[in-house]
Amino acid sequence: MKTLLATNAEILVTMDTERRELKNAGIYAEDGIIKKVGPVGELPQAADTVIDLSGQIVLPGFVNCHHHLNQTLTRCLPAAQNNNLFPWLQAQYRIWARITPEASRLSALVGLAELALSGCTTVFDHTYLFKNGNSADCLIDAAREIGIRFHCSRGSMSLGESRGGLPPDDCVEDEDFILKDTQRVIETYHDASHGAMTRIVIAPCAPFTVTPELLKESAALARHYKVGLHTHLCETLDEERYTLSRFGMRPVEWMETVDWLGEDVWFAHAIHVDDDEIRHFARCGCGAAHCPSSNMRLASGIAPIKQYMEAGVNVGLGVDGSASNDSSNMMQEVRAAFLLARLKMGLRPPEGPAKYMHLSPSHPKRSNEWMTARETLELATLGGARVLGRGDIGAIAEGMCADFFSLDLHTVDFAGALHDPVAAVVFCAPQKARYTVVNGRVVVDQGRMATVDLMPVIEQHNRWSIGIANDV
Repeated sequence: MKTLLATNAEILVTMDTERRELKNAGIYAEDGIIKKVGPVGELPQAADTVIDLSGQIVLPGFVNCHHHLNQTLTRCLPAAQNNNLFPWLQAQYRIWARITPEASRLSALVGLAELALSGCTTVFDHTYLFKNGNSADCLIDAAREIGIRFHCSRGSMSLGESRGGLPPDDCVEDEDFILKDTQRVIETYHDASHGAMTRIVIAPCAPFTVTPELLKESAALARHYKVGLHTHLCETLDEERYTLSRFGMRPVEWMETVDWLGEDVWFAHAIHVDDDEIRHFARCGCGAAHCPSSNMRLASGIAPIKQYMEAGVNVGLGVDGSASNDSSNMMQEVRAAFLLARLKMGLRPPEGPAKYMHLSPSHPKRSNEWMTARETLELATLGGARVLGRGDIGAIAEGMCADFFSLDLHTVDFAGALHDPVAAVVFCAPQKARYTVVNGRVVVDQGRMATVDLMPVIEQHNRWSIGIANDV
């Protein structure tokens, strides 16, 4: 049995059922499961691994509900810097198709390290272009190397330009092969047990890159194996125009015809929805992954996150692609979600509020429109856990996975903000984690990766990045 004691935290944010925020507290875990949370005097005094959290705030590990790890290779690509989604994708499809297994592994190591250093302990990756030998296996191997909890998609694209899709024909795969390989990945890697480190999700890319038949077959396969379903939806108005012209339906309505609404489904972005569609998501149990930085970067719009929350829709946060953000920083994403929701209050309809738009944002009738710091932290922890269908992460409580991170409160960035240290995590500049612990294992130790030597990884990654982009 491996034991862990994290002690002397100045503040410990539990996100438990009582939302306790404890002072001078700590965590004791055995074999990756939390056994005791409470004041220092109530904890065991020894363990195999002891972490001194003096002067630090501790939070549950962040849950990243939507990412494209391979895109670390095409950050800041000149041809894609000033485009919205469709031309942005078209500038990169063929570059992504040249990603080799080794480049894929390196890109995942870079993205996962950046996430861990920003307090993220659970990651969902949506890779959907598997050419040139690249595979889900490369990504899973990298996640194990880093030591992060990983939900891996066997994503797909099958609808090329010649058949009315967006990607080039040489960037899509045969549907029979997609389904066969998806089954292989599930049977090889998926773990449904409490505390699982690896789970598989079936994730066709988007309505404009796959056929209705593949969506239906994917849904049936997911329900047979009891794994999650994920895709992009309602990200841009271009997508809405696509489904209206091709199927005569808005995206949400069309997805229902291919069996894609249910408690096992969550959609990335879900920006351009109306009130009826929000209520329908709530009734069906669909979740949404909010990716604020990417939505701003690509000029996609502002997702109605407060409306989702009020309707009872499960919402989590995602950094989205490392080339549409262009980072993999969950602390930054938390702050962006917080600020973007507040910006929405000041906009005119249809993006902003309609009923009380002429009242001051500080008027009591508009109090529910404000996104608070603690609400945002809950989206990043418990919210993400719910979206991924997990009841064993997202909070620091007995029986939960020992996934958490800490920040040093006594830095120049938090100076003057300790009136409310919990809110300061969101209001102030994003900080690097002092410690990140996943499954009871220290992954970030005193601000540095403890599991992987990053310098050679970064050097090799940069060589692959330049080489792949220039190999026209």
